[in-house]
Amino acid sequence: MPMPLRPSSCACLLAGLLSLPAAHADDDAINPDRPNVANSSQVVGARRMQLETGVQWDRARDDDAHVRTLTTPTLLRIGLSDALELRVETAGRTIAHASDPATGAHTALAGWADGAAGVKWHLGDQDGMRPAVGLIAEAALPTGSAALRGTGFRPSLDVPAEWDLGNDWSLGVMPGVGRDGDDAGSHYTYGALAASLGKAFSERLHGFAEVAAPQIARAAHGGTQSVLDAGASWLVNSDCQLDAMVVHGLNRNVPGLSLAFGISVRR
Repeated sequence: MPMPLRPSSCACLLAGLLSLPAAHADDDAINPDRPNVANSSQVVGARRMQLETGVQWDRARDDDAHVRTLTTPTLLRIGLSDALELRVETAGRTIAHASDPATGAHTALAGWADGAAGVKWHLGDQDGMRPAVGLIAEAALPTGSAALRGTGFRPSLDVPAEWDLGNDWSLGVMPGVGRDGDDAGSHYTYGALAASLGKAFSERLHGFAEVAAPQIARAAHGGTQSVLDAGASWLVNSDCQLDAMVVHGLNRNVPGLSLAFGISVRR
């Protein structure tokens, strides 16, 4: 499980970032996997370390409850070779506030989410119509606070694929499959699919729009989750990027609105 981010650590990190000199974008510019669902096929490179973190606010409303949740998703990527990286990630600190619209009763929950560990393997670069392809194998572990802890060992496998479409446009698609547990303690297999269209407006400013189904499952196991999101990233320098994203839930199985803001740094 990754170490929790403490305020003093965040302050030191931000101070370090502000002291970094500005630089022009180049072919070796940082390429984070956040904030959208579809990941890049690329890895960070041998002997490199990359931290991707941020905050996300979710709002879910139905007839029974109105819930607002704040999380701090964090991903640490460590380059083992030019084609392989180690990944450790978590949704981080989680704070949820729920209210009953009928009675006005309010409840609050705070804790640490489970951690996950795995690897990403860059299988190949784009060659004509054949995309750049990667493979991400991870497993979530029951390491979080008791109220937020999942059930057992939960593996997942994703295959990110990317095409450079020319004229500063790109397309990313990521199918996947995983195994999770429900509240009754039984395990089930689910699918996942995301497609993201990206546009480079300048060397520093990039935008994207995405449609994604992070979970495709039967109703008995939580049903299919589907979202539409859009966002932008700003390259501060070749080793630092800022991002922002807005997410609209397309069905009742996901929050109706989410906002995310993040930073990615590399050394």
